[in-house]
Amino acid sequence: MKFSVLKTKDSQYQFAVTVNGVHKSIDGLPTLTEAMHLTLEELKARTASAGAEVSGELAAPIAFEIELWGAGVTYLRSRDARKEESGVPDVYQRVYEADRPELFFKSTAVRARGTAAPIGIRYDSEASVPEPEVAIYINKHREIIGYAICNDVTARSIEGENPLYLSQAKIYIGSTAIGPDITPAWLAPAAKEMSIKAKILRGSTLVWEAETSLGALNRTLEDLVDYVFRCQDFPHGLILSTGTGIVPPLDIALAAGDIVEIDVAGVGVLSNPVVVIPER
Repeated sequence: MKFSVLKTKDSQYQFAVTVNGVHKSIDGLPTLTEAMHLTLEELKARTASAGAEVSGELAAPIAFEIELWGAGVTYLRSRDARKEESGVPDVYQRVYEADRPELFFKSTAVRARGTAAPIGIRYDSEASVPEPEVAIYINKHREIIGYAICNDVTARSIEGENPLYLSQAKIYIGSTAIGPDITPAWLAPAAKEMSIKAKILRGSTLVWEAETSLGALNRTLEDLVDYVFRCQDFPHGLILSTGTGIVPPLDIALAAGDIVEIDVAGVGVLSNPVVVIPER
């Protein structure tokens, strides 16, 4: 069973329970927002018996009211990659070792792309890369209710030029892909069993591939949840992408026409073509 968000003839963000490719609505839960208002146990009970079958196009599993945030430098490989890119490498070493994690706003529903939808690379960035991550869905009660895949696309050359350019490197049209759906927390594998595999395909050529595991995360998920809620108000819950443990080497960058594919064991496969976001 999965939780899906569908684009239907009546709704942009229709929430559904999906079993073997069949989508069914849940009375009283028209969107993901209402589902995020429930406790974990309430959600489990409400979605145990689905309602009427509903048809629609699989969309990014997010809702208009829900923010998507990101965590950075949460893996050893991510720390090393940021140090390689940056003129101030000690910044990344310090945050990797610190008690307080790096947390940043990443996306809204308007900017998020679902599986098969095009992700973007900035026209003014010399190099952009995918950042394959596991995203956790946290309800308003601060409970993790599910997991999805997030591609935290990053304009690497912009972030590497100056860490204060982080927002420009991370937040722009098509810079976030999430999906393909949501795996309920009670059906998801343990973190150490969530292998994360990623590849960049350029036509028939495999440009890059790598693998890690959510179990290699330098922080606990509970620690990240605690920090992201500090001095913040998320009345509808939030989505938090937990950081990447696999980053392409400096000689690899995304190009228009590439396909980025991310496979997380027990969660699914997120695949997106790449386009250039032009000057506007």
